[in-house]
Amino acid sequence: MKTILLALIAAGVLAVGSFFPDPDPKEKEELIMYAVTNFLDQVHYRPVDLNDEFSENAFSFYLEMLDNNKRFLLQSDVDELQRYEKLIDDEYKNKSFDFFNLSEAKIKAGIARAENVYNEVIKMDFDFDIDENINLDDEEKAFPNDEKELKEEWRKMIKYEILVRYEDNVEKNEKADEKKTDAELKKKAYDDTKEMFDDWFKRLGKIRRSDRFESYINTITHVFDPHSDYYTPKEKEDFNIRMGGRLEGIGARLQTDGDYTKVVDIIVGGPAWKGRDLEVDDLITAVQQKGEEEVLDITGMRVDDVVQHIRGKKGTTVLLTVKKKDGREVEIEIERDIVITDEGKAKSVIIGKEGTANKYGYIRLPKFYADFESKDGRSCAVDVALEVEKLKAENVDGIILDLRNNGGGSLRDVVQMSGLFIDEGPIVQVKPRGREPYVLEDEDPETKYDGNLIVMVNGYSASASEILAAAMQDYDRAVIVGSKSTFGKGTVQRFYDLDRAVRGNGDLKPLGEVKLTTQKFFRVNGGSTQLKGVTPDIILPDNFHYIETGEKEYDYAMEWTEIDPVDFKKPSSAVDNMDQLIKMSASRVNDNEQFNLVLENAERLKENRDDKVYSLNYDKFNEEIDGREKAAEKFKDLWKDEIAGVKVENLNVDMEFIQADSSRIARNDVWLTDLKKDIYLDEAMNIMTDMVKANQGIGAVEKK
Repeated sequence: MKTILLALIAAGVLAVGSFFPDPDPKEKEELIMYAVTNFLDQVHYRPVDLNDEFSENAFSFYLEMLDNNKRFLLQSDVDELQRYEKLIDDEYKNKSFDFFNLSEAKIKAGIARAENVYNEVIKMDFDFDIDENINLDDEEKAFPNDEKELKEEWRKMIKYEILVRYEDNVEKNEKADEKKTDAELKKKAYDDTKEMFDDWFKRLGKIRRSDRFESYINTITHVFDPHSDYYTPKEKEDFNIRMGGRLEGIGARLQTDGDYTKVVDIIVGGPAWKGRDLEVDDLITAVQQKGEEEVLDITGMRVDDVVQHIRGKKGTTVLLTVKKKDGREVEIEIERDIVITDEGKAKSVIIGKEGTANKYGYIRLPKFYADFESKDGRSCAVDVALEVEKLKAENVDGIILDLRNNGGGSLRDVVQMSGLFIDEGPIVQVKPRGREPYVLEDEDPETKYDGNLIVMVNGYSASASEILAAAMQDYDRAVIVGSKSTFGKGTVQRFYDLDRAVRGNGDLKPLGEVKLTTQKFFRVNGGSTQLKGVTPDIILPDNFHYIETGEKEYDYAMEWTEIDPVDFKKPSSAVDNMDQLIKMSASRVNDNEQFNLVLENAERLKENRDDKVYSLNYDKFNEEIDGREKAAEKFKDLWKDEIAGVKVENLNVDMEFIQADSSRIARNDVWLTDLKKDIYLDEAMNIMTDMVKANQGIGAVEKK
């Protein structure tokens, strides 16, 4: 959740040095629990009664996090843990860790037991001719009663993994020039499965008590609501990087590769990119801070720990011992600097259709980013304003703002960005805990862009994306185009520094921060986007058209509510022929072969969603997979071909930046090509053309 859905963050942290009484911690965990629980009690929007129901919810949630796949714990372990099912509220109040300590011991023992079972099962001979099934629905499975049942579950699981790879190998072998024997195909499937599980158990062995403690704390916060989380100092640093798109370091992305740390990407413009010595696929084996004697061997170290040693302040230097692809071992010196990541930033192009004179501006905004750590940091509101000005200079006939898959971000920036398209007025209502709502307004009387506007959304447009879409819809300022509903996250989060909650205890700090839901936001019409999301004016079918997604799928999500509307004035640029636009788009979509295929595919996905029982007999398994593949074959080319007549080109003012680096050129080429294949963008252009014609008094559209 932390990495897929960025929360709405109200800038600033609360100084609470005297907020709570002085604690008497025995350990760091106790101090973290003390601070988190006090913040929950004092500032969370929806306080939860600490009773047996709270305990049962927390217990169930934590058990899922501990062993959701039921691969480690026995029913007897669960029975022991269940003694605390109605006592977690008491543990919460008393800052006690008896339940957590027992769960930690049980899961460690369970993993060790499972690894022994795995090492025994992996040596078995697997018969793919007998009839037996495996159920992959973890919710339907029970915890094994004893080690015999656990062994049987592992046998089926390993057999399934081998069978999946064997079936795939057979299919590839039929198309290969040099055929392999059936025995060779089975052996490769077996070897690949063993390698996967061996690596998995190695990673499990690196899980620390602190990792599980974080999960335990988040079990408690998530019973309050799904967007309240505890962040370790490193996770908060990573969050700031995602929000601001900048960090101090060498500019390389790393991942674990066996016992090594591998370079998987070099960020254009960063120190590593400028130096040209560090390359993708290099293996980093040791790290040394320049000026220090110690050389740290990082072999076998967790990648997040490695990153902490490589990151550092601008101007400092790190020495990396690197194993090259040709086997050479070299030492690379890199001076750290500010690294700006541009992949998640606003960018624009000119789009249109061949044979037409109209040209439109397209702005892609992946997230509502803001750099809260720096006064001169990047802001999405400022960046989108710049893209709007660039497009206006090109005399575009309309602008399409794409917020699809945009999980949200800065509340400040969404208010400023909405103000680009209207005169001054209210954008969103915000209601704190126990207080009357207040209104966040666009106070700038200038409208940066008053032309034709479309906002594209989908089921993963959340939070700040929904604020902007809702405001533009309430003002009738834009046509909202997308899937049947946006995500449905109508809450605001704020970070609180746990170090500020208590005095002293410097040897135990830093403690991290907690992100808590402190407010709900409401549309200017008084409604909420919580659970319901924003329903687009024009709905285009997608692959999840028949499947419930979004906030409503979360446990303990806050309820939908509404408040009084506020007065606002619709601009002269308001869309006033919406009914006709909807009617004309529906006619095109109904006649569009690709959209009809999307709906058909959505029905197929809904039917397949709950089918989680597979045969472990090769012939029957192969028949099942072939059936699914044949059913899917019809839809495999949905996004393959460019749409006839669609034109996409970069703005001239952007070309120098794009052409400064070959990898940037390559990424841009892929992006332009993908836009030419986008049937949703194509229909958005058709809708925009209808809007332009209506404003020019051309065609069948009549204004009200």
